[in-house]
Amino acid sequence: MRILIVSQYFWPESFRVNELASELVARGHEVTVLTGLPNYPSGKISPDYRKGAKSFQRYGGATIVRVPVIPRGQNRVLLALNYLSFVLFGSTVGVWKLRRERFDVVFAFLVSPITAALPALLVGRLKKAPATIWILDLWPETLAALGVVRSRFIIGCVGSLVSFIYRRSARIFVQSQAFVSSVVRYGGDAAHVCYFPGWAEQVFDRPAVNAGAAPEFSAYAGKFKILFAGNIGDAQDFPAILDAIETLRDRTDIHWIIMGDGRAKSQVVSQVEARGLSGVVSLFGQYPIDRMPSFFAAADALLVSLKAGSIFDLTIPGKVQSYLAAGVPILGMLDGEGARVIEESGAGLVCPAGKGTELARQVLRLIEAPAGTLAEMGGRGRAYAAREFNRERLIDRLEQALLEVVGRESVDR
Repeated sequence: MRILIVSQYFWPESFRVNELASELVARGHEVTVLTGLPNYPSGKISPDYRKGAKSFQRYGGATIVRVPVIPRGQNRVLLALNYLSFVLFGSTVGVWKLRRERFDVVFAFLVSPITAALPALLVGRLKKAPATIWILDLWPETLAALGVVRSRFIIGCVGSLVSFIYRRSARIFVQSQAFVSSVVRYGGDAAHVCYFPGWAEQVFDRPAVNAGAAPEFSAYAGKFKILFAGNIGDAQDFPAILDAIETLRDRTDIHWIIMGDGRAKSQVVSQVEARGLSGVVSLFGQYPIDRMPSFFAAADALLVSLKAGSIFDLTIPGKVQSYLAAGVPILGMLDGEGARVIEESGAGLVCPAGKGTELARQVLRLIEAPAGTLAEMGGRGRAYAAREFNRERLIDRLEQALLEVVGRESVDR
């Protein structure tokens, strides 16, 4: 198949769509990626890209077509302009750059914003190729839950846009089975909705315990190290995490490590200082995905959190699959599907979203667990990831679905 992937985010930004593109190429498909200039999560255009844009034109055998975007910055106005700029330039500059190309199917990778589907639908219509979408964040529910948009009128308008996108998508893939009801409510055809969760990145194919511990953590030797890795944003509810840290501030045998970047990082840095937690918290920057196994191997527990709220109950945070595959115990402060996966796997301990004091209790439970318990949790997590989130089987499923869509559309024409 000649496949066009439309994604506002792509390499050198770290998303699973990178592996998906290279795997589809390895399976003999011709893959082109329409994307923007890399600026996630820092909000600034990647310095490496600025230095040598030509070296970022291909990835894993896939051809990359980039369009201008306004960097997402660190405030909501710039973020909105970032979203709108990809729609505008993807639908104009992107269409122009792809004018001589032919595609059998279009596949849109949709973490926020869902508006990234619009260039995909347009290209699909112009090329007479079916457009499919993979939804990782539910709109408009996410906007309302994060307080990004409070106007009922605007939420209603976004809902109408979502319905427009769903009704014109030949197949809708969802990262959580709990998304299905929302998709159907906004006009998606239930017969065309497919459960397609994320997987652990290929770098986690080896257990973290065999990856070699990161030397950056040597300063915390002898301490129980709790690592949060990933986006530092509103949805991760860092005020509640800091409440847990503050509750255990006198436990000098515990060290918390926050690794990553995002729009809320500056507030987290300020709060760590304001609460006097610098002695028990270390903040690292963003690291390449291929370094993550070594950091995970050096940690005693991996932390995942989401804010309380019905929309977040439906979501499985992408890091959960990576944490499971790493073979390290998980500490979860979240509700719904994410909590269910951790509990069902037996890979760690969970407390309700937003309950920092409860998270602190779970930390103590983990530290005081009998010898061998942590290793058992890690082993159960890895086995669960191999069973439920196997990369090869999931991409097999996606490939077959795309072939079916292409075949059906060919017959219809």
